[in-house]
Formats: sequence, C-alpha cells, structure tokens
Amino acid sequence: MALSKTQSSFYRRLYVAHLGPAGTASVPAIMEATGMPRRTAQDTLTALAELDIRCEFEPEPGQRHNIGRYVIRDWGPIDPDWVASHADRLRLALGYP
Repeated sequence: MALSKTQSSFYRRLYVAHLGPAGTASVPAIMEATGMPRRTAQDTLTALAELDIRCEFEPEPGQRHNIGRYVIRDWGPIDPDWVASHADRLRLALGYP
C-alpha cells in the first residue's frame, strides 16, 4: 500500500528525528542513511518544529562552515520510545535502506 503525502511527510519527520539520538545527526549523515537529497534533509529538519519537536543545530567547537550536529531538545507531544521501537517500520514504509 502506497503512503499518502501526509503519511510520508509525517513518517519522514519522525524517522529523521529518531536518527539524531541514534547517532545520525548531520545533514550528510541523514542523506547517507536515507538516500534523500540535501534539500529534503534540511527541509525535514526544519519541519520538525511543525510537530513541536525542538531540534537545534549544535556547532562543533573550533570548526568552521557549519560543522556540527542536530540535537532534539524536546520531543513535544511525540513519544521518542514509540518512534525508536517503530523505526524499522517507518524506514521500510519510506523505502530507505
């Protein structure tokens, strides 16, 4: 069964939010883990705020050119344990490797 645009957008946001705490916390790492284009990865990180997930960029001390990682500061109404336990289902539904 194909996902609707709403479902795929929601699943993508949840999955990207899950990747950070799982160790995949930069745009290049998200691109590698999912196969999504840079702009989609960036837009998805920005769109987490629409779910009241507070995601902030944390620069790596002493580095230039926006080297760092994204950190989830607050999951808002989303249960991160549920997302973690369903991450494989989300990944498969989205067709990610």
